[in-house]
Amino acid sequence: MTTYQAPLEEFHFLLHEHLNVSAQEIEGFSQLTPEFTSEILTMGAKVATEIMLPINRSGDEEGCKFENGSVITPKGFVNAFDEIRKGGWAGLDCDPLYGGQGLPVTLSLIFGEIFSSCNISLTIYKALTHGAYATILAHGNETQRNTYLPKLVTCEWTGTMNLTEPHCGTDLGMIRTKAEPISEYEYRITGQKIFISSGDHDLSKNIIHLVLAKVPGGPDGVKGISLFIVPKFLVNTDGNPGERNNLSVGSIEKKMGIHANATCVLNYDGATGYLLGEKHKGLQAMFTMMNEARLGVGVQSLALAEVAYQSSLKYSKERIQGKSLQGDGKFSSTPKPIIYHPDIRRNLMDQKSFIEGARALTLWTALLLDKGTRLSDKKAYGLASLLTPVIKGYISDIGFDMTVVGQQIFGGHGYIEEWGMSQLVRDSRIAMIYEGTNGIQAIDLVGRKLNSDGGTNILYLRELVTAYLHENPVSEEMENEFFIPLSNSLKDLDSALKFFLDNGIKNPNAALAGASDFLHLLGVFCIGFMWVKMVASILEKKRRGEKLTKFLETKVVTGKYYMANVLPKTMFLATKIKAGDRILMSLEPDDF
Repeated sequence: MTTYQAPLEEFHFLLHEHLNVSAQEIEGFSQLTPEFTSEILTMGAKVATEIMLPINRSGDEEGCKFENGSVITPKGFVNAFDEIRKGGWAGLDCDPLYGGQGLPVTLSLIFGEIFSSCNISLTIYKALTHGAYATILAHGNETQRNTYLPKLVTCEWTGTMNLTEPHCGTDLGMIRTKAEPISEYEYRITGQKIFISSGDHDLSKNIIHLVLAKVPGGPDGVKGISLFIVPKFLVNTDGNPGERNNLSVGSIEKKMGIHANATCVLNYDGATGYLLGEKHKGLQAMFTMMNEARLGVGVQSLALAEVAYQSSLKYSKERIQGKSLQGDGKFSSTPKPIIYHPDIRRNLMDQKSFIEGARALTLWTALLLDKGTRLSDKKAYGLASLLTPVIKGYISDIGFDMTVVGQQIFGGHGYIEEWGMSQLVRDSRIAMIYEGTNGIQAIDLVGRKLNSDGGTNILYLRELVTAYLHENPVSEEMENEFFIPLSNSLKDLDSALKFFLDNGIKNPNAALAGASDFLHLLGVFCIGFMWVKMVASILEKKRRGEKLTKFLETKVVTGKYYMANVLPKTMFLATKIKAGDRILMSLEPDDF
């Protein structure tokens, strides 16, 4: 009984007023006119809501089945995936050379959100396929690209990534899967991989697994990892699937959520694999897929938070419960819908201000990626790289919180399966774990990305914010409610950065102790920056004498709520960061 309509007006605002995409001097952006984006987004939303959404709950209840060594997806999934494939929705931003449509990531990311809102389990099959496409495109030779990419672009074949093993997750240097060479590019792959999303199913004619393994005699640790293409079915000379490869599904996991996506144990018993990229450089190649997946995970969390918000908003307007206090301090004469109660308003505003700000941040990051790839803009690409763990980690942390908030608004009904809120919470929970747990995202951010290229990327972010604050004349309203709070938050960011600079080298644990808090601080701050820019563009319309629509007036109020009620968290987080590790690390393991 959840509610969802694609927020098309919101997407229009972000594309054409916040990012002004059609005016960007980037290849392919001139076609992103309001008319074009409105038409294609409406079409995509229709596919998602009419084909994917109706089988979302039934897919959760039925789950995937493991029979005779193969996985069967829930009823309706095969037909729905066929419709996605026939509509070309799988290859929106893929290279036209291989059958894609060549649209910018900035636009395709929106479809990732819409599709995930409607059916995240089904969307994951498509999303991982895109990651495999991107990895082979970046690192494959001409034969590999011509063999696999046209089929991956259309999702006639699908893809996965195989990293984790029973004894190792984050520490990939410990993997035991072996790759025995047969020739320069052909190997025999032996080992076991676990937690493989979309590892087997009946949605496509072949599954192309990208597998990390070690070639005997290579360097120890992660320096000895190579990446291999291991198809479920070997590809004949005519380009069609042929003999079954020597790999099998050991089992499928019984999970908390995303029941309709098969998470598999895969056994490789001398399976034929083909070296992708350079030998012993597999982890670097796999990061192409992992970084894309991390951005997608943030979008998935945002998508489920959106459904939770829409559903709890509708419920709060319908659920009659209790008399509300009126402006004169007296209770209403009759019971009112719960949306009249301040605590419910607080929950709804927390959801609304986070979702709209996080959506702006993800699309801005996508624009930076498009600038990086299409214009070879190193500064834009570097900033997108810095923000990737924030998108994955912070947005999935708070996105999950917002599904729980939605469940809370439903009260007891939120805990009952038939109302649908439980599924949102269960499906959202995995985002904080897979593609690198959020603690790892924080360590990556503080331990590696802050310092990459001499700190260029975080300095570039500061430069953009500082320039915006100093170069834009504003009204008193904008100054007091937006610019001053953002300036104060920037000071909190700077104080945390100074702490890392002063302590990071001489005592790394002092920095790592505050890594997760810094991930959140940067997320809160960046969303605040988005709110300042969005509201400034709206108030500029008002200054020019344009009458604001109810949508725009509401956005200004939502932005004010964020700046007054959420952005001050950066002060608290900076204080926690500067506490360091003195107390945190003082107990011995046996003391716990």
